[in-house]
Amino acid sequence: MAEYHLNGPLKDEDVTKLKIGDTVYISGECFTCRSRLQKYIFDEKNTLPFPTEGRNILIHNGPIVVKENGKWRLVSFMPTSSIRFEKWGAKSVSEWGLKMIVGKTTMGEETAKMMKEKKCVHVSPRSVSPNLWIDSIEIQDVYLYDELGRIEAAWLFRLHDLGPFIVDIDTEGNNYFDAMDKDIADRKNKALKKLGIDDSFSFTKLY
Repeated sequence: MAEYHLNGPLKDEDVTKLKIGDTVYISGECFTCRSRLQKYIFDEKNTLPFPTEGRNILIHNGPIVVKENGKWRLVSFMPTSSIRFEKWGAKSVSEWGLKMIVGKTTMGEETAKMMKEKKCVHVSPRSVSPNLWIDSIEIQDVYLYDELGRIEAAWLFRLHDLGPFIVDIDTEGNNYFDAMDKDIADRKNKALKKLGIDDSFSFTKLY
């Protein structure tokens, strides 16, 4: 597995070289997004109030921030689970021109198809480091704060070698967690067979 330190805005050649399992650190401009922002734009037909051409990295995140002396200060940061946003995943990639989505876990089949078409990847945290990462993130601006609230607003960040992240969907549509699930299932079946447990086995319910 390779390790890369990438600088945004990302180009096709930056992401097409990434393979599932590779480690990535990210620098450059990005923006955050949760479900309320995607619903506001895609379902309610509003316009995203900032361009994405120069910041084609999206982080599924609702940062914890406070305002001190007229400036925003980041208190805690951790990407949230991306699969919750699968409904809007393909549209986000296509309409916002994304080259990378950062979030925990992974995304579904429709988003992976669009990632393959548009040359985009999904990456997940390799560790739980909400406070260790703060020094790698600079708050630039916030949009739709009044409309969506502090957590759901679109925060614009500048990243400084933020990571490590693991590539879990590459530009060929390969999915790290799908491969892992298959391996787990194979190992489970071998273990059950070794223990003499047949296919009708089910886990005990505690209720």
